Amino acid sequence: MDDAVRKADVLVEALGWIRQFRDRYVVIKLGGSALDDPASVRACLTDVVFMETVGMRPILVHGGGKSISRAMQDAGIEPRFVEGRRYTDDATLNIVSRVLAEDICDSLVDEIQTQGGRAVGLNFRTQNVLIGERLTLDGDDGEPVDLGRVGRVVDIQRDVLSAACRSDTVPVLPSIAVDREGGLLNVNADTAAAAVARLLNAEKLVFLSDVAGIFLDRNDASTHQRHLTVRRCRELIADGTIDTGMIPKVEAGIEALEAGVRKVHMVDARFPHSLLLEIYSDEGIGTEIIKKQPSAIS
Repeated sequence: MDDAVRKADVLVEALGWIRQFRDRYVVIKLGGSALDDPASVRACLTDVVFMETVGMRPILVHGGGKSISRAMQDAGIEPRFVEGRRYTDDATLNIVSRVLAEDICDSLVDEIQTQGGRAVGLNFRTQNVLIGERLTLDGDDGEPVDLGRVGRVVDIQRDVLSAACRSDTVPVLPSIAVDREGGLLNVNADTAAAAVARLLNAEKLVFLSDVAGIFLDRNDASTHQRHLTVRRCRELIADGTIDTGMIPKVEAGIEALEAGVRKVHMVDARFPHSLLLEIYSDEGIGTEIIKKQPSAIS
């Protein structure tokens, strides 16, 4: 009986959040080593199916850097990185598009359907959603740095996404965009997810990876930050606390917040039901980033 009461208490706690987030978009980016752990992927997708079932509108955006690197190695292609980004020539793009839009996207759709949910892969092979343009970086000498067929998301097919969500279907989007001329572009999955959240004015943007969130000292679990503001995140980037691969995630999240997304979350996909605990509980489990602290009520 005590166990049953505890379960009821959990449901009651979740009820308020379920009602608040009903019919709201939440964009979930799945990536990192979590994609290489089938158990973690299954658990995350169980949470996604739950979210859709109780009325939220989840949209899944995924990358697949490690799978791409393995496929390139198998093909005898040496990866080339420019300013920390994968240079994408035609041969690389062929592998990237196959791994993301066929292998990974199809497997995520299949798993959601296996768990009783509905899902559809939306990409250049089916019905494209992500519209992109070529991306260049400014070099140290001020000259533009060519990254090949690398792009950024500048627009989305909003009606396609909305129609899928209204039909109780989870859209699954690999981080491949199509430019105005019909060419494919390799897009960073973090920035792709942030662009989708921004352009949909989503309630939440969630980064699922193999990291539990932001720490003031990554070797000290007690320094885990549950709540941060945009201003504090910028301070932590400036002093080097937030560094390396976490910077693009945080910067993409900040851009989404400033465009109207209400909250950004960083969650460890390896922790059982981390998505549900972050979204449908009072305490959460990862790092929540908001634009600014609410004004105190006098």
